[in-house]
Amino acid sequence: MYSGNITKLYLIKVAKWFMLTMPILLLFFQDLGFTVEESFQLKAIYSIAIVIFEIPSGYAADVLGRRKTLIIGSILGTLGFAIYSFTSGFYAFLAAELVLGIGQSFISGADSALLYDSLKADGREKDYLKYEGRNFSVGNFSEAIAGFMGGALAEISLRMPFYFQTGIAFIAIPAAFMLIEPQLYTRTQKATMRDIWNVVKYAMLTNKSLRYNIIYSSIIGSATLTMAWVYPLYLKEINFREIEIGATSTALNLVVGLTTLVAYKIEQRLRPKSTVIGVTLVITGAFIAAGLLHSIYVLPVLVIFYFSRGIATPVLKDYINRITSSDMRATVLSIRSLIIRANFSILAPLFGYMTDRLTLSQAFVIIGAIFMVLTGSSIYLFLRSLEKQENSH
Repeated sequence: MYSGNITKLYLIKVAKWFMLTMPILLLFFQDLGFTVEESFQLKAIYSIAIVIFEIPSGYAADVLGRRKTLIIGSILGTLGFAIYSFTSGFYAFLAAELVLGIGQSFISGADSALLYDSLKADGREKDYLKYEGRNFSVGNFSEAIAGFMGGALAEISLRMPFYFQTGIAFIAIPAAFMLIEPQLYTRTQKATMRDIWNVVKYAMLTNKSLRYNIIYSSIIGSATLTMAWVYPLYLKEINFREIEIGATSTALNLVVGLTTLVAYKIEQRLRPKSTVIGVTLVITGAFIAAGLLHSIYVLPVLVIFYFSRGIATPVLKDYINRITSSDMRATVLSIRSLIIRANFSILAPLFGYMTDRLTLSQAFVIIGAIFMVLTGSSIYLFLRSLEKQENSH
């Protein structure tokens, strides 16, 4: 009955991930005379908006329903790109990033939670990782196609991708309206800050296993998000044209999309411990390797990085879902997204600051070292929690 939701969630994923603007956004800012630091300040504003609204919107998804929050997020996502399309200047773009950030917070967590609950309502929750992988693949294939198209449109005008982006974002609105909400539990409670705090307290204080899952997963998510935004600057510095940067974005997202289709098989073969250690070494080491190379030879490094990203995202979400009940799933996934964005809102302006005052290569090495320290400080406790989960099954 609820399997039809999967197709609609794919459409919402396409609308959110068919990012024509992503490969050229920082180049667009530079063309308007913004410094790298100012450019990352705008992206930090987007992340701060997500940080502020992430948990309340996740809790709203648990209390009001995933469908309603996905509708709100889809409408705001369209509005944000419309603002970008028809305005200019730092403060106008700041408003656009705020709207986009709030819209993203209403979708983040609610989509994964609705997918899991739709499968659970049909007695197929064991298939979640497979479908989450496919959903993530749909997103990455969309981002892959969009990368090349965005680069090609930018050859005409750096503003052109934003016009098309607004239309694509609109696709999510009718798709969200057509979703059917699974009734797995009774929503008798009202959304209050005390209720939200109780879920946060449970996830980050009471349940140690869940806490270590969220912290480690968030650090890896922060690293993959950072790389997605900084590598176009790197390619531009080694004299790639806009269309070539877009083509590279297409290739890298195809790698992620293909990998997520088989992520669950790779995790089963390698086992959780080896998977986690391998992902950690590649994702943190790639920043340092890129900084030291500073040449076209960075491309194989990026391919390996994106292969690891394709494994990490669905697998780490699945670890969290296994130990989270339906009535708080969206809120818990929102806590993870909040920490990712909080990290990014600090590290992105720091990266811009270093790039403007040092060199791009030095900024890559330093940010890689920071991620290595962060993952190194959390991986031991995370692996212990995974072992306990395995032993309890």
